[in-house]
Amino acid sequence: MKDLKLRLSQNIGPILALILFLILYIFYSSLHPRGFTSDLFVQNSNEALTLILLGMAQTMPVLLGGIDLSVGPLMTLVNSLASHIVSGSAVQIIAAMFACVAVGALGGFINGLIVVYGRLQPIVVTLATGAVFSGIALFLRPTPGGTVDPDLNWVATNALAELPGTYGWWPNGTPAWFEFIQGVPMPVIILLVVVLVIWVPFRRSETGRACYAVGSNEAAAYMSGVKIERAKLAAYTLGGLFAGLAGLYFAIQTGSGNADPIQAGTYTLNSIAAVVIGGTSLFGGSGGVIGTIFGVAVLRSITFCFRVVDSDSAIGFLANPLLQPMFEGLILLLAVSIGAAGIFRMKNRLSIFR
Repeated sequence: MKDLKLRLSQNIGPILALILFLILYIFYSSLHPRGFTSDLFVQNSNEALTLILLGMAQTMPVLLGGIDLSVGPLMTLVNSLASHIVSGSAVQIIAAMFACVAVGALGGFINGLIVVYGRLQPIVVTLATGAVFSGIALFLRPTPGGTVDPDLNWVATNALAELPGTYGWWPNGTPAWFEFIQGVPMPVIILLVVVLVIWVPFRRSETGRACYAVGSNEAAAYMSGVKIERAKLAAYTLGGLFAGLAGLYFAIQTGSGNADPIQAGTYTLNSIAAVVIGGTSLFGGSGGVIGTIFGVAVLRSITFCFRVVDSDSAIGFLANPLLQPMFEGLILLLAVSIGAAGIFRMKNRLSIFR
């Protein structure tokens, strides 16, 4: 019983984000003409996956107690690169996808190198490298365009049922076992693979635990023999890898590339908000990407709800798209304030004993 209470208290942020998401999404689906259908869930998961992956990228430096302002520009850089190379034969497409993810990881590794060995604040370093990434992205894609393999676009943005049909699997008929899962959205499958193959092994590794120790108390972690530099490099590199995955999926989803700096800045700010809503502390040492996934789900559900508000109702002003960024910003401000309130309460308690 004590163990259950401890686990609940340690995961209160993700749990609250999950409850808020369920409330908002049920409200949205109940008002939508295609509510509670697989088609709507596929569409919504498509719209959320890029920000989820970018939020996972932001989670890594935040766990260390830092922040990364370059995740949006790095995503944009990979998006622009993917619009040039993710096409051709199957081998070429797979090689290009690995190259895109590698570029993302390299960008994160460079951030880590400068932060660790340059002894500079992460926010300053990533502000500078973000400008560099944006510049390279604009060089690669001065205007929106490019091409991504259309079959890949179709498969990655639809239900799992489209995968065998697009690539000609099972000409003699669909196996019975596949019919049970064919309605699952591909973005959900991709997210599960990323979490199970990348995040879970990292979280359980020595390096993963070291990242949490560094974020909690770097001096104590150092005195305990934790390899601080290796943990930071690993966290920033993994963050870059997640940003690369976000850029790659964004290119596959849209079938093109776009190096718009404003878009990159918006994604960066939303990734920070998703991390906070998902329960990861901006002071480091607690949280994780699972909470961030629910944080993005809350953010996207707020946007979805604005779409189904009746303009003739008492709250019809919410349907005005020009006002939506303002309401979203107010909700984000409220979420960040609630998260910060817990930290302030803790500091006040400690001050009693001084």
